[in-house]
Formats: sequence, C-alpha cells, structure tokens
Amino acid sequence: MNIQYKAHPWHGIHPGEHAPDVVTAFIEIVPSDTVKYEIDKETGYLKIDRPQKFSNTVPTLYGFIPQTFCAERVAEFAALKSGKVVAKGDGDPLDICVLSERSVTHGDILLQAIPIGGFRLLDGGDADDKIIAVMKGDEFYRQWSDVSDCPESYINRLKHYFLTYKQLPSEKNHCEITNVYGRDEAHEVIRRAMADYQNHYIAE
Repeated sequence: MNIQYKAHPWHGIHPGEHAPDVVTAFIEIVPSDTVKYEIDKETGYLKIDRPQKFSNTVPTLYGFIPQTFCAERVAEFAALKSGKVVAKGDGDPLDICVLSERSVTHGDILLQAIPIGGFRLLDGGDADDKIIAVMKGDEFYRQWSDVSDCPESYINRLKHYFLTYKQLPSEKNHCEITNVYGRDEAHEVIRRAMADYQNHYIAE
C-alpha cells in the first residue's frame, strides 16, 4: 500500500525556487484568530501557544518561511545594522507578515509572498526579524514594492502589535524594534536565515 505523509511545514517544504524575491510562506495565524497558533517543531502540527492578550490581534497573515533559521548569520547582521550587541538569533524559523486585500479565514496554509521589507526586532536581546511581504498577485498590495511605499500609519500598526503582544501591564517590555528596513535588506536577512538553516540542519 502506498502511504503518503504530510510534509513537515518547516523542514519538508522548500522556501521557494525564486527566494528571496518570492518566497513560500506557511501561515500560522490570521487577523480573526483570538488565540496564537504556532507550529509544533517536533510534529509539524499547529498548536495553541496562548490566547491573544487583551485586544491584540495580529494585523496581517502571519507565519514563517520554511527551511529558514534565525541563528548566527541573522544575529551578526542584526548587530551590524542596529549597532547593538546581538549574541544570537531566537532559534526559530524566520517570521513573515503577509499583506492581503482578501480575507483569509484560517491558517495552516501555504502561499507565495513577495518580501518588501521588515522589522529588526530584538526580543530579550535575540534577533527576531519580521519580514513584511505582500501576497503574490494581490490586486491592491502588489503596487507596494518596498516598505517605503507603505503608509506610516500601517507600519506603526504592525510595530505596535509586535511591541505589545507579549506584554502585561505590570511587566517590562523586552521587545525592541531597532530598524524598519526595505526590500534589499529583507532579501539579505532571508538569505542569511536560509544559510543558518543549512548550517544547522543540513550540514550536520
């Protein structure tokens, strides 16, 4: 009997033949989700990480680029560009926010995305970059080819989410966005995250 198995979303799916210009994104959560789903690294299934705190909901489709890893090369670039000490990456796949005019009602899906920029986020001092992309073929957002094309209010909305989504009122904020960067820098972060993955998971 021929048994087919589901590919692991992180390890079993290619990041895209034309990466970093166009990448495959695995979407974990969508704006309507009131809990934060994330991939279980061992099984590849989605799991509930935690309820979304307070009124925070993710403003875009949110997930990661398969076969990427935030480790030494990503941390090195974050330190170079931010001027801060960044000892390591956060040890997760590279996160991606995907803008789409159309409503997508659930995660656990793949889509093609065009990176246009990103946030250099430090979470407890670790590099935790967030790539900003538009869904390939989207009728509205495809006119944005670089983060500089986005209205400042839209960028501020994304920044606010990532600076507050883990924070309780009584807690000190451990997240910091040091830079908002454009398409070329986003491509370099993706290349480095792909190289970190190769170094940690393929070269072993």
